[in-house]
Amino acid sequence: MLRNIAMQQDSRIYIAGHRGLVGSAIWRQLEQRGFKNLIGRTHAELDLCDPAAVQTFYSSEKPDHVICAAARVGGIVANDTRPAEFIYDNLQIQNNLIHGAYKAGVKKLLFLGSSCIYPRLSPQPMSEDCLLTSPLEPTNQWYAIAKIAGLKMCQAYRRQYGCNFITVMPANIYGVNDHYDLTNSHVLPALIRKFHEAKTTSAPTVTCWGTGSPRREFLFADDLARACIFLLENYNDEQHVNIGYGNDVTIRELAELVQKVIGYTGRIVWDSTKPDGTPRKLLNVSRLFALGWKPEVNLESGIRLAYDDYRKRMPTN
Repeated sequence: MLRNIAMQQDSRIYIAGHRGLVGSAIWRQLEQRGFKNLIGRTHAELDLCDPAAVQTFYSSEKPDHVICAAARVGGIVANDTRPAEFIYDNLQIQNNLIHGAYKAGVKKLLFLGSSCIYPRLSPQPMSEDCLLTSPLEPTNQWYAIAKIAGLKMCQAYRRQYGCNFITVMPANIYGVNDHYDLTNSHVLPALIRKFHEAKTTSAPTVTCWGTGSPRREFLFADDLARACIFLLENYNDEQHVNIGYGNDVTIRELAELVQKVIGYTGRIVWDSTKPDGTPRKLLNVSRLFALGWKPEVNLESGIRLAYDDYRKRMPTN
């Protein structure tokens, strides 16, 4: 095991993707804990697909710790219709961040993957050793392959160069600062928008994709942020770590819960001509829980917080 380099209050901590759902949650949590030297760059300020720009950034800013929360993300439609963008952009971003961190002598790096790295028909709940045991879900395989490459790259740099790079695989994340585009967003923010718009227009029905039968696990973004900080401070192994809530719900149950939180009184219609995706995605989080971390925000409370954020940020709806 590599020696842990603890984050200090004055450590220079770079959060790649600090304006996104996960990155902004990590930024908030670090600020609340008194970390003073947080570094963030917008895409306009730093193109993470440009290796020369990333190298220049590392040389000038000299971060002590790096959190890789930047990625091209989206739901089933975005992944299925733009596969080249999803594999190319994500490979470029993580290659530049990880290799740049090694070249710059970064003390510790945390790479965020995704639960979609696991096979479509993994045993449930999915433990860390399910990786690469059978085929991936076809609709998001491009993103998944990129994230698997990032995980393996961190392991390779640990083995060859002694870099303290750790990797985590979160469940489906939602919360404050999510995005709600109906084509590109994930299922929960898309449902929040659909039900809110149906309520404000008094629409008699809301149409949801698929059969409603797939099961998904949802973790509030600030819980993920707390887990990432916990692992940065307490974990130093090569093995990646699952981060999840510990139980799941069907998409039908999720839709009904969003309907309840928003107060929509119409009817839900299921369009079974649309894809369901992976039948079930529940992470085995026993490894993380055994280290002493547990989530704080349950699903209904988290949806209420996310909906409050949606109404503040989408005032015209």
